[in-house]
Amino acid sequence: MSNQTIFSQLSEELNISRAQINAAVELMDGGATVPFIARYRKEATQGLDDTQLRNLSQRLTYLRELWDRKEAIVKSIAEQDKLTPELKDKIDTCVSKAELEELYLPYKPKRRTKGQIAIENGLGPLADALFNDPDLDPETEAQKYLNEAVATTKDALDGARFILMERFAEDADLLQKIRQHLKKQAFIKSQLVTGKEKEAAKFSDYFEHREKLMTTPSHRALAMFRGRNEGFLQVSLEPDPEKEESDKTSYCETIIAEHTGLTSQHLSQKAAGKWLSGVIQWTWRIKILMYMENELFSQLRESAELEAINVFASNLKDLLMAAPAGPKVTMGLDPGLRTGVKVAVVDQTGKVLATQVIYPHAPQNHWDKSLRTLANVCRQHKVELVSIGNGTGSRETDKLVAELMKNEPELKLTRLIVSEAGASVYSASELASKELPEMDVSLRGAVSIARRLQDPLAELVKIEPKAIGVGQYQHDVSQSQLGQSLAAVIEDCVNAVGVDLNTASPAILANISGLNKTLAQNIVDYRNQNGAFSSRKELTKVARLGPKAFEQCAGFLRINEGNEPLDASAVHPEAYPVVERIQEQAGCDVKQLIGNADVLKKLLPEHFVDDHFGLPTVKDIFSELLKPGRDPRPEFKTAQFKEGIDTINDLKPGMILEGVISNVANFGAFVDIGVHQDGLVHISCITDKFISDPREVVKAGDIVKVKVTDVDVQRKRISLTMRLDDKASTNNNQANKAGKRSDAKPARHSRPPRQDNKSSQNSAMGNAFAEAFAKAKK
Repeated sequence: MSNQTIFSQLSEELNISRAQINAAVELMDGGATVPFIARYRKEATQGLDDTQLRNLSQRLTYLRELWDRKEAIVKSIAEQDKLTPELKDKIDTCVSKAELEELYLPYKPKRRTKGQIAIENGLGPLADALFNDPDLDPETEAQKYLNEAVATTKDALDGARFILMERFAEDADLLQKIRQHLKKQAFIKSQLVTGKEKEAAKFSDYFEHREKLMTTPSHRALAMFRGRNEGFLQVSLEPDPEKEESDKTSYCETIIAEHTGLTSQHLSQKAAGKWLSGVIQWTWRIKILMYMENELFSQLRESAELEAINVFASNLKDLLMAAPAGPKVTMGLDPGLRTGVKVAVVDQTGKVLATQVIYPHAPQNHWDKSLRTLANVCRQHKVELVSIGNGTGSRETDKLVAELMKNEPELKLTRLIVSEAGASVYSASELASKELPEMDVSLRGAVSIARRLQDPLAELVKIEPKAIGVGQYQHDVSQSQLGQSLAAVIEDCVNAVGVDLNTASPAILANISGLNKTLAQNIVDYRNQNGAFSSRKELTKVARLGPKAFEQCAGFLRINEGNEPLDASAVHPEAYPVVERIQEQAGCDVKQLIGNADVLKKLLPEHFVDDHFGLPTVKDIFSELLKPGRDPRPEFKTAQFKEGIDTINDLKPGMILEGVISNVANFGAFVDIGVHQDGLVHISCITDKFISDPREVVKAGDIVKVKVTDVDVQRKRISLTMRLDDKASTNNNQANKAGKRSDAKPARHSRPPRQDNKSSQNSAMGNAFAEAFAKAKK
């Protein structure tokens, strides 16, 4: 398959023109990154955005790998002198790796099978004879093939059976027919492993569960597979859901019979009919059923994992692109009860000014002393914001700060509770030890909590994404695929915002287009040795940062108060000549031009298009000149948790509270309402309108108003609704006792899968996900 053939397929799949694909692939093969192509090569790709380019890159890699595998398989079969024109055509036209491997299955070198041994023992002609002429008597025919290796007619007929079974089971066309039938009809079924009731309590939703295989939601599929992996559930394929249990014949046996021409009508009066019917039955039960179950479960798991990865990636993007509080002196408080509250103050750039530990809570109860200490720290460093981690003791610490603000109004403090997920992971990391080498590990978390309020993106990129706790079954998915997806999200977010070259950490610089960990560290080392960068051109003096890396990274790095005003904008240095022509026509210098709407609106971008820079790039330049270095993130807002509602015990059905969306899953949104346990707004309770995905309405970081509908203190379950007119349950545990909240009223959004009993209608608030999510949050 040539590149052009691959490009044609990509064009059809992605609905992108061949010209766009040719240009994008040429740039990618030349070392250009997705953010760079999306931002600075719009003319070449005719405006492909980062999402389209990511999809293109992934499919390009897959198809190139597929083509390489095709070449290897064709070569292998040709060396066996078994490559026919028909087989070659099938290989050339197949579109998936799974289909390709199925075509290769009969020719793939493998360990000696029973069928192969039978062929070696001379039983191939016996199998062919009985298959081609069912009128032959099996016992009589088998007598002809007895030898030293085949002592009895039973041995001969068993060998012939294995030969036909393997032949049928390796027939790609037959397998495709069975596969299509199972995809339409089969169910997935889970059952409790006997004697595991106590240990498997969190999987109680799946003790007796069955639903259609191909419509199983990702979170339920992953829950069942997790239960199986942990030894609590038996998960199996139910190929004939419409048949009575007493009917042992599968419709798949009928498919095999029809495909091979061995139908019951054809065999009923034949001497070898019973024997051949047994071959069909054995082929299905022993060979194909297990093969199909493994394949279809693998496909279900793969699609569920992909969906879970997409959920994680979407939530991570929302979190990284959350509104920054900005460059303000901030005090971070890492709450603790017995171990005390860790305090860290950072300046506008995130530099640590002071650290301390106070003990306002039990058992020490140094409340007044802690108030005095915080007041002194705030006065000394002119603190503007107080960032409080949402871990154990956060509400008690919030009360402490509230009292401080009441007693000392002249301090003009603003307090906020922020997620501290991953702060402890950062504290013990190698990066933290380099950034804060002399600081105690326990205090580093407070620094992180302060900085993540100032700029969530700059701080959260320092933490392993999996530790941030916004995923759905993140430990059950392909870790390499998850890592690649999250790395792409981080790269896109960092480059969309851009970074200050003179204050950025190595962690965030490493995600800039064209840079890596080594170059990022070299930039910081150069900065430490030579002082702040005065221009982007100075980057060329950094060790190992060559022309290609400069081209890729320069536009995403900002220099404020430098020698060149344009270095503070997203205008790429290669486009500075365009700006020179603009300022000449405007009759003013760059400093006067930047932000001058009156002048810029009088100029037409079309007049500055040339052979190198097309209209899209020129329009981007005009936008940057109007608002240089604009931040695409939203305006900073905060949620106000209700006073007196500190724990789940304080919640009552009917309460209306303000909260922050902490995580979005396929079945609903989790909301932090300040009680150390996130509540769930099921998809059916997000809006009055039909939605198929919660992200149509909400995203992580959104501030929302919710009503409490159900509370289960014992199991730490909180049911919420964003439809504030909904009635709360009269029984706090009603939904949770049933354990079916997510599927109890699915008609508004989707048709529920066929179920055997009520206990199988669980999902979104199912034990497995809720407990796994709670652990991730901790």
